[in-house]
Amino acid sequence: MLGDDLSAPARLPMFRGLRPLKRWRYVGIFSDELMACAALVQIGPARQSFWALRVDGEAALRERTRLLPRSGEVQLVHRGGPGVSGKDGLLRVHDRGLQLDLTLEEQAGIEALCPHGRHQVWTRKQAGVRAHGTLALDGGPPREIEALAVIDDTAGHHARRTEWRWSAGVGESLDGVAVAWNLVSGVNDPPSGSERAVWVAGEPREVPAVAFSADLSSIRCDDGSELRFQAEAERSRSDNLLIVSSDYRAPFGTFSGTLPGGIPIARGRGVVEHHRARW
Repeated sequence: MLGDDLSAPARLPMFRGLRPLKRWRYVGIFSDELMACAALVQIGPARQSFWALRVDGEAALRERTRLLPRSGEVQLVHRGGPGVSGKDGLLRVHDRGLQLDLTLEEQAGIEALCPHGRHQVWTRKQAGVRAHGTLALDGGPPREIEALAVIDDTAGHHARRTEWRWSAGVGESLDGVAVAWNLVSGVNDPPSGSERAVWVAGEPREVPAVAFSADLSSIRCDDGSELRFQAEAERSRSDNLLIVSSDYRAPFGTFSGTLPGGIPIARGRGVVEHHRARW
Protein backbone atom coordinates (compact mmCIF):
# COMPACT_ATOMS: atom_id res chain seq x y z
CA MET A 1 0.00 0.00 0.00
CA LEU A 2 1.04 3.59 -0.52
CA GLY A 3 0.62 4.92 2.99
CA ASP A 4 -1.70 7.12 5.01
CA ASP A 5 -1.08 10.36 3.11
CA LEU A 6 -0.78 11.43 -0.53
CA SER A 7 3.00 11.75 -0.61
CA ALA A 8 3.60 8.48 -2.48
CA PRO A 9 0.98 9.14 -5.20
CA ALA A 10 2.38 12.68 -5.49
CA ARG A 11 5.69 11.18 -6.59
CA LEU A 12 4.16 9.34 -9.53
CA PRO A 13 5.64 10.59 -12.83
CA MET A 14 3.66 13.06 -14.93
CA PHE A 15 3.83 10.56 -17.84
CA ARG A 16 4.44 6.82 -17.99
CA GLY A 17 5.19 6.23 -21.64
CA LEU A 18 2.38 8.06 -23.45
CA ARG A 19 -0.03 7.83 -20.54
CA PRO A 20 -0.51 11.03 -18.51
CA LEU A 21 -1.02 10.92 -14.77
CA LYS A 22 -4.67 11.27 -13.70
CA ARG A 23 -5.07 12.46 -10.14
CA TRP A 24 -7.98 13.87 -8.17
CA ARG A 25 -9.56 14.53 -4.79
CA TYR A 26 -13.37 14.48 -4.74
CA VAL A 27 -15.47 15.22 -1.66
CA GLY A 28 -19.24 14.66 -1.47
CA ILE A 29 -21.28 16.16 1.38
CA PHE A 30 -24.70 14.83 2.41
CA SER A 31 -27.29 15.83 5.01
CA ASP A 32 -31.02 16.48 5.14
CA GLU A 33 -30.48 20.15 4.25
CA LEU A 34 -27.53 19.94 1.87
CA MET A 35 -26.05 17.84 -0.91
CA ALA A 36 -22.78 19.08 -2.39
CA CYS A 37 -19.53 18.03 -4.02
CA ALA A 38 -16.21 19.60 -4.92
CA ALA A 39 -13.15 18.26 -6.72
CA LEU A 40 -9.69 19.17 -7.93
CA VAL A 41 -8.52 17.16 -10.96
CA GLN A 42 -5.17 16.83 -12.75
CA ILE A 43 -4.65 15.18 -16.16
CA GLY A 44 -0.99 15.40 -17.10
CA PRO A 45 -0.10 19.11 -16.82
CA ALA A 46 -3.75 20.22 -17.13
CA ARG A 47 -5.91 20.98 -14.10
CA GLN A 48 -9.62 21.35 -13.49
CA SER A 49 -11.94 22.15 -10.61
CA PHE A 50 -15.66 21.75 -10.11
CA TRP A 51 -18.29 22.10 -7.43
CA ALA A 52 -22.04 21.63 -7.16
CA LEU A 53 -24.50 22.28 -4.36
CA ARG A 54 -28.20 21.90 -3.68
CA VAL A 55 -29.81 23.23 -0.53
CA ASP A 56 -33.08 21.71 0.63
CA GLY A 57 -35.93 23.91 -0.61
CA GLU A 58 -34.08 25.11 -3.73
CA ALA A 59 -35.11 23.56 -7.03
CA ALA A 60 -31.96 24.52 -8.93
CA LEU A 61 -28.50 23.02 -8.58
CA ARG A 62 -25.76 25.60 -8.14
CA GLU A 63 -22.56 24.56 -9.89
CA ARG A 64 -19.42 25.55 -11.75
CA THR A 65 -16.68 23.70 -13.65
CA ARG A 66 -13.42 25.46 -14.47
CA LEU A 67 -10.90 24.06 -16.94
CA LEU A 68 -8.49 26.74 -15.69
CA PRO A 69 -9.06 26.83 -11.92
CA ARG A 70 -8.68 30.11 -10.05
CA SER A 71 -6.73 30.15 -6.83
CA GLY A 72 -8.90 30.12 -3.74
CA GLU A 73 -12.22 29.23 -5.35
CA VAL A 74 -12.02 25.52 -4.51
CA GLN A 75 -9.65 24.27 -1.82
CA LEU A 76 -9.42 20.64 -0.73
CA VAL A 77 -6.75 19.88 1.84
CA HIS A 78 -6.15 16.30 2.96
CA ARG A 79 -5.50 15.34 6.55
CA GLY A 80 -2.15 16.46 7.82
CA GLY A 81 -1.87 19.04 5.03
CA PRO A 82 -0.92 22.69 5.59
CA GLY A 83 -3.13 24.39 8.14
CA VAL A 84 -4.97 21.29 9.39
CA SER A 85 -4.49 18.86 12.26
CA GLY A 86 -3.28 15.31 11.78
CA LYS A 87 -6.77 13.85 11.52
CA ASP A 88 -8.65 16.64 9.76
CA GLY A 89 -9.03 17.82 6.21
CA LEU A 90 -10.64 20.94 4.78
CA LEU A 91 -13.18 21.71 2.08
CA ARG A 92 -13.61 25.34 1.07
CA VAL A 93 -15.62 26.72 -1.86
CA HIS A 94 -15.86 30.52 -2.27
CA ASP A 95 -17.48 31.22 -5.64
CA ARG A 96 -20.66 32.69 -7.18
CA GLY A 97 -22.18 33.83 -3.91
CA LEU A 98 -21.31 30.56 -2.16
CA GLN A 99 -19.11 30.36 0.93
CA LEU A 100 -18.81 26.79 2.16
CA ASP A 101 -16.17 26.07 4.82
CA LEU A 102 -16.06 22.58 6.29
CA THR A 103 -13.69 20.56 8.44
CA LEU A 104 -13.49 16.88 7.50
CA GLU A 105 -12.71 14.43 10.31
CA GLU A 106 -10.88 12.03 8.03
CA GLN A 107 -10.41 8.29 8.56
CA ALA A 108 -7.77 5.82 7.48
CA GLY A 109 -10.13 4.74 4.69
CA ILE A 110 -9.61 1.75 2.43
CA GLU A 111 -6.92 1.59 -0.24
CA ALA A 112 -6.68 -0.38 -3.48
CA LEU A 113 -3.96 -0.72 -6.11
CA CYS A 114 -5.49 -2.20 -9.26
CA PRO A 115 -4.32 -2.82 -12.83
CA HIS A 116 -5.85 -0.65 -15.54
CA GLY A 117 -4.65 -1.07 -19.08
CA ARG A 118 -0.88 -1.49 -18.99
CA HIS A 119 -0.43 0.33 -15.69
CA GLN A 120 -1.95 0.60 -12.22
CA VAL A 121 -4.27 2.95 -10.38
CA TRP A 122 -4.10 3.74 -6.67
CA THR A 123 -7.16 4.91 -4.79
CA ARG A 124 -8.20 5.58 -1.21
CA LYS A 125 -11.88 5.84 -0.32
CA GLN A 126 -13.46 7.18 2.88
CA ALA A 127 -17.19 7.19 3.66
CA GLY A 128 -19.27 8.32 6.60
CA VAL A 129 -16.74 11.03 7.46
CA ARG A 130 -18.07 13.72 9.83
CA ALA A 131 -18.11 17.16 8.18
CA HIS A 132 -18.90 20.36 10.06
CA GLY A 133 -18.56 24.08 9.48
CA THR A 134 -20.56 26.90 7.90
CA LEU A 135 -22.47 27.72 4.73
CA ALA A 136 -23.39 31.22 3.54
CA LEU A 137 -25.34 31.95 0.36
CA ASP A 138 -25.66 35.19 -1.62
CA GLY A 139 -24.29 37.43 1.11
CA GLY A 140 -26.53 36.01 3.81
CA PRO A 141 -25.42 35.07 7.32
CA PRO A 142 -23.49 31.81 7.76
CA ARG A 143 -25.40 28.81 9.06
CA GLU A 144 -23.94 25.86 10.91
CA ILE A 145 -23.60 22.64 8.90
CA GLU A 146 -23.38 19.11 10.27
CA ALA A 147 -23.15 16.46 7.56
CA LEU A 148 -21.43 13.25 6.47
CA ALA A 149 -18.89 13.06 3.67
CA VAL A 150 -17.42 10.64 1.17
CA ILE A 151 -13.86 11.24 -0.03
CA ASP A 152 -12.19 9.84 -3.16
CA ASP A 153 -8.41 10.22 -3.60
CA THR A 154 -7.16 8.63 -6.83
CA ALA A 155 -3.90 8.69 -8.79
CA GLY A 156 -2.70 6.59 -11.70
CA HIS A 157 -1.98 6.20 -15.39
CA HIS A 158 -5.38 5.00 -16.58
CA ALA A 159 -5.94 3.38 -19.96
CA ARG A 160 -6.58 5.66 -22.92
CA ARG A 161 -10.31 4.89 -22.85
CA THR A 162 -11.97 4.54 -19.47
CA GLU A 163 -15.60 4.05 -18.51
CA TRP A 164 -17.03 3.48 -15.07
CA ARG A 165 -20.20 3.56 -13.02
CA TRP A 166 -19.81 4.54 -9.40
CA SER A 167 -21.86 5.32 -6.30
CA ALA A 168 -21.01 6.58 -2.84
CA GLY A 169 -23.31 7.55 -0.03
CA VAL A 170 -24.24 7.55 3.63
CA GLY A 171 -27.29 6.47 5.59
CA GLU A 172 -28.74 4.34 8.33
CA SER A 173 -29.77 0.70 8.48
CA LEU A 174 -33.22 -0.41 9.60
CA ASP A 175 -31.85 -1.12 13.07
CA GLY A 176 -30.40 2.39 13.40
CA VAL A 177 -26.73 1.65 12.63
CA ALA A 178 -24.73 4.14 10.56
CA VAL A 179 -23.85 2.80 7.09
CA ALA A 180 -21.91 4.13 4.12
CA TRP A 181 -20.72 2.72 0.81
CA ASN A 182 -18.42 3.00 -2.18
CA LEU A 183 -19.47 0.82 -5.14
CA VAL A 184 -18.01 0.72 -8.65
CA SER A 185 -17.88 -1.20 -11.91
CA GLY A 186 -15.46 -0.57 -14.77
CA VAL A 187 -12.39 0.52 -12.80
CA ASN A 188 -10.65 -0.72 -9.62
CA ASP A 189 -13.07 -3.64 -9.54
CA PRO A 190 -11.21 -6.99 -9.59
CA PRO A 191 -12.96 -9.87 -7.75
CA SER A 192 -10.85 -9.15 -4.66
CA GLY A 193 -8.61 -6.29 -3.65
CA SER A 194 -11.08 -3.81 -5.16
CA GLU A 195 -12.30 -0.43 -3.94
CA ARG A 196 -15.83 -1.77 -3.39
CA ALA A 197 -16.72 -1.39 0.28
CA VAL A 198 -19.59 -1.00 2.72
CA TRP A 199 -19.04 0.63 6.12
CA VAL A 200 -21.19 -0.54 9.06
CA ALA A 201 -20.79 1.48 12.27
CA GLY A 202 -17.60 2.91 10.76
CA GLU A 203 -16.00 -0.46 9.92
CA PRO A 204 -15.38 -1.13 6.20
CA ARG A 205 -15.49 -4.47 4.44
CA GLU A 206 -15.05 -5.40 0.80
CA VAL A 207 -18.18 -6.58 -0.99
CA PRO A 208 -18.79 -8.70 -4.11
CA ALA A 209 -19.06 -7.30 -7.64
CA VAL A 210 -21.96 -4.98 -8.50
CA ALA A 211 -23.83 -4.04 -11.68
CA PHE A 212 -25.52 -0.69 -12.35
CA SER A 213 -28.67 -0.32 -14.42
CA ALA A 214 -28.26 1.75 -17.59
CA ASP A 215 -30.36 4.58 -16.14
CA LEU A 216 -28.47 4.47 -12.79
CA SER A 217 -31.71 3.77 -10.89
CA SER A 218 -30.45 0.55 -9.27
CA ILE A 219 -27.27 -1.22 -8.20
CA ARG A 220 -27.38 -5.00 -7.94
CA CYS A 221 -24.78 -7.06 -6.12
CA ASP A 222 -23.69 -10.62 -6.85
CA ASP A 223 -24.99 -11.57 -3.38
CA GLY A 224 -28.57 -10.74 -4.48
CA SER A 225 -28.96 -7.39 -2.73
CA GLU A 226 -30.27 -4.35 -4.63
CA LEU A 227 -29.84 -0.66 -3.84
CA ARG A 228 -32.42 1.63 -5.48
CA PHE A 229 -31.77 5.27 -6.37
CA GLN A 230 -34.08 8.26 -6.82
CA ALA A 231 -32.39 11.27 -8.44
CA GLU A 232 -33.13 14.77 -7.13
CA ALA A 233 -30.56 16.94 -8.95
CA GLU A 234 -27.89 16.18 -11.56
CA ARG A 235 -24.49 17.36 -12.68
CA SER A 236 -23.74 16.52 -16.28
CA ARG A 237 -21.14 17.72 -18.74
CA SER A 238 -19.54 16.81 -22.06
CA ASP A 239 -16.12 18.09 -23.18
CA ASN A 240 -14.28 17.27 -26.40
CA LEU A 241 -10.82 18.84 -26.29
CA LEU A 242 -9.14 17.11 -29.23
CA ILE A 243 -6.98 14.44 -27.57
CA VAL A 244 -9.01 14.52 -24.32
CA SER A 245 -12.75 14.08 -23.96
CA SER A 246 -15.12 13.48 -21.06
CA ASP A 247 -18.82 12.71 -20.84
CA TYR A 248 -20.54 12.19 -17.51
CA ARG A 249 -23.77 12.20 -15.53
CA ALA A 250 -23.63 12.50 -11.76
CA PRO A 251 -27.02 12.84 -10.06
CA PHE A 252 -27.49 13.39 -6.32
CA GLY A 253 -30.42 11.75 -4.61
CA THR A 254 -31.83 9.28 -2.12
CA PHE A 255 -31.41 5.52 -1.75
CA SER A 256 -33.56 2.65 -0.52
CA GLY A 257 -33.38 -1.13 -0.64
CA THR A 258 -30.50 -3.32 0.48
CA LEU A 259 -26.77 -2.71 0.55
CA PRO A 260 -24.33 -5.46 -0.48
CA GLY A 261 -24.01 -7.84 2.42
CA GLY A 262 -27.79 -7.99 2.82
CA ILE A 263 -28.13 -4.79 4.86
CA PRO A 264 -31.58 -3.16 4.49
CA ILE A 265 -31.38 0.61 4.81
CA ALA A 266 -33.95 2.94 6.36
CA ARG A 267 -32.59 5.96 4.50
CA GLY A 268 -29.63 6.95 2.38
CA ARG A 269 -28.26 9.95 0.51
CA GLY A 270 -25.48 10.06 -2.02
CA VAL A 271 -24.39 10.19 -5.63
CA VAL A 272 -24.32 7.91 -8.67
CA GLU A 273 -22.06 8.56 -11.65
CA HIS A 274 -21.54 7.29 -15.19
CA HIS A 275 -18.33 8.58 -16.74
CA ARG A 276 -16.74 7.93 -20.14
CA ALA A 277 -13.32 9.42 -20.79
CA ARG A 278 -10.66 9.46 -23.52
CA TRP A 279 -7.46 10.76 -21.96
